[in-house]
Amino acid sequence: MRPVLFVQNDPYEDFGVGPSAMEGAGVEVAVWRAIDGTPAPSLDEVAGVVLFGGSCNVDDLHGHPFLADVRAFTRGAVERGVPVLGICLGAQLLARALDRAVPPSPVREVGFEPIRPTSAASDDLLLSHLRDGDMAFQWHQDTVELPEGAVLLARGDRVPVQAFRVGDRAWGVQFHFEVDRAEVDWWIEVYRDKGGDIEREWGKTEDAVRAEAARFMTGAEDRGREIFRRFAKVVQEVAS
Repeated sequence: MRPVLFVQNDPYEDFGVGPSAMEGAGVEVAVWRAIDGTPAPSLDEVAGVVLFGGSCNVDDLHGHPFLADVRAFTRGAVERGVPVLGICLGAQLLARALDRAVPPSPVREVGFEPIRPTSAASDDLLLSHLRDGDMAFQWHQDTVELPEGAVLLARGDRVPVQAFRVGDRAWGVQFHFEVDRAEVDWWIEVYRDKGGDIEREWGKTEDAVRAEAARFMTGAEDRGREIFRRFAKVVQEVAS
């Protein structure tokens, strides 16, 4: 079977639990470092696509011209029925590729926040294992308008759209289900090293985010691995 393509949209991305979960499910992973301006592979070469997060705005094509290629690639994948899974910026890219706006979210979210699956999630192929109040890692300041015909799968207490599905083979998830504890610690360090101040700019201290990770990360990692395993199953069934 052809590999699932992990699309890297940020230099500070190691894909968290994704590679081991996918490979454990019997699916090979390939990486497109879109952030480097590397040309996209042919859709004929991949069985599925996972769009990972990033710190840029989805419409900043001047500062990040690679985003235009990712959007075009994503639209092509959806139109051809290639399974797509977008995470945070990846979910926003999916919505934008389908001609929907990506405005600022009502609040900036960082750290762990509860998610609220909708009734539509109860039989969703990827997210039916999620439960009301599950704590998910967030780090975003934008949100999405639902694409035409999309199904809302999860809400948040402060940001309404946390997960959606388009058709039967494309999902967008605002929260970072892919991260593990090491990646969260790395992102905090990178943000500080770049001169950022999480408390001033996002409303939580570094210590508070780390304390939340210590409390909630094990369950979040387990749920994230399950989403990847389920996506692998979708890919395998489509490819068969």
